[in-house]
Order: sequence, then C-alpha cells, then structure tokens
Amino acid sequence: MAVNLSMNVLIVDDYKTMLRIIRNLLKQLGFDNVDEAADGAEALGKMRGKNYGLVISDWNMEPMTGYELLKEVRSDAQLKATPFIMVTAESKTDNVIAAKKAGVNNYIVKPFNAATLKSKMAAVLGDF
Repeated sequence: MAVNLSMNVLIVDDYKTMLRIIRNLLKQLGFDNVDEAADGAEALGKMRGKNYGLVISDWNMEPMTGYELLKEVRSDAQLKATPFIMVTAESKTDNVIAAKKAGVNNYIVKPFNAATLKSKMAAVLGDF
C-alpha cells in the first residue's frame, strides 16, 4: 500500500523549534499538508474538525500531555484508528510500555533525523 503524501499530518509540541524541525523533516519526505498544535487539547480540537492520516505528538506538554492525548484519541470512536507516533526526549521503558498499552503505533526518541522519521512512519503507514 502506497502512502498518500497529500494526507493531513498533525504535529503536536509545545516547543516551536521542535514543530519547525518536524515540519521541515516531513517536507523533505514529501508531506506538505501539515498542521500544528501546541498541546493535546488543541490537537484534539483540530482532530475533531479535520481528518488526519497521522499524528506525531510530543510526550511532555502542558496542560494536556501527548500521553493523555493518545488515550483520548483511542477512546474516541471517530478518532481511534488514527495512526499515532509519540516523540519524547526520554527513552524510559515505563513510558514506552505505557504508550504501547494506550495504543501508540510507534515511538521516536529525540534527537532524530529524516531517515529515522521516515522508517518510523513507514512502519506505521507502509512504504513511501
């Protein structure tokens, strides 16, 4: 199955620099329809108003974390099938296990590059 490069991607991070980095990496990979949210609550609002083919979310944000966002998405009938990749600076095993249990599709530890992002996305979405 080929990945639709024109699908909507939502990146969620409270750090503007990280949003810019991920947006640039996605652009390098051929994705142009990228929206941003500064926290989980904003992301949830956007997800309820638009269809996203992928969510890439930071773990640590206030007031709603990426983990809380993931749990909300997975418990929402309309959103639960949305592919979800969690990004974090910490590679704590407990976090990885918690995210897997909550239904995350993949996990990226910062810092990362376009090749890492592409391989994680391909594992979730299929080759592109």
